[in-house]
Amino acid sequence: MNISKDTAVTLQFKLLDTNGKLLDQSQEPIAYLHGGYGNIFPKVEATLEGQAAGFGAIIDLAPSEAFGERDESLVRTIPKTQFPPGVKVGGQLEGRSDDGQTIVFTVIKIKGPEVHLDGNHPLAGKAIRLDLKVLEVRAASEEEIAHGHVHGAHGHHH
Repeated sequence: MNISKDTAVTLQFKLLDTNGKLLDQSQEPIAYLHGGYGNIFPKVEATLEGQAAGFGAIIDLAPSEAFGERDESLVRTIPKTQFPPGVKVGGQLEGRSDDGQTIVFTVIKIKGPEVHLDGNHPLAGKAIRLDLKVLEVRAASEEEIAHGHVHGAHGHHH
């Protein structure tokens, strides 16, 4: 079966920087619903369109095609007094962007009485390389299509 709209695609990936340094990789296969559901980067989906199990590709993604450009308005400094005791660098908390959207902020620095937060994805502003291999392609179930994601093994579990 070839990858097309409303197919469930299972793959393994390695995420690298443009120098080939490994940033992340799938420990277990992952599955996504193909066909414009927003479950994978559009350039990756376009590359996989029409392919079958066994297909492999190395795809270079500009920041705008991956995790987006950095948005300096998502960098905040908050008084340490507004945090519970034990706040640590690397800790995460939910907050709101200026337009009211929920964002996960990461504590990037604690300096004296201030906590510095960043709501950007850690890879925002970076070009990346995705090395992937398609392991399986199957027709998605009606329920998966209705929910907009793959269920079961390697997909979403309710």
